[in-house]
Amino acid sequence: MPCNAQQQSLLDELTLLDDPQERLAAAVERTRRRAPLPPADRSPAHHVPGCTSQVWLVAELRDGRCHFRTDADSPLVRSLVALLADFFNNTAPAEILATDADPLELLGLTRTLSPTRRHGLAAVRAAIRAFAEKSVPN
Repeated sequence: MPCNAQQQSLLDELTLLDDPQERLAAAVERTRRRAPLPPADRSPAHHVPGCTSQVWLVAELRDGRCHFRTDADSPLVRSLVALLADFFNNTAPAEILATDADPLELLGLTRTLSPTRRHGLAAVRAAIRAFAEKSVPN
């Protein structure tokens, strides 16, 4: 489950907080400062099916690296999907496919989530992997 330096830095930042509930609160606070996706990006083309909340994932490949922007209609889910996006942002598609690291699990954030929330977040993670698979150079 290798992580690159950027991913490890994000994990290190949040593991400074011992309690997973404090980590979750910090993740929510990080997301409050983010602008929501523009209405054009909150479209069916970017909607992630399988989530209880409405979740949107905009994925782009720039200079051979994956970039993700997210939004959700629930503040908690919005912060968790933003954390997933931040973890995999600016990463080569092959790197995404080479790791099974789940930052939410590594930070202990999934333990207190309902099964439906965990399922929805797994759908977001699967969408990130699917985009990486499509983006791997042949």
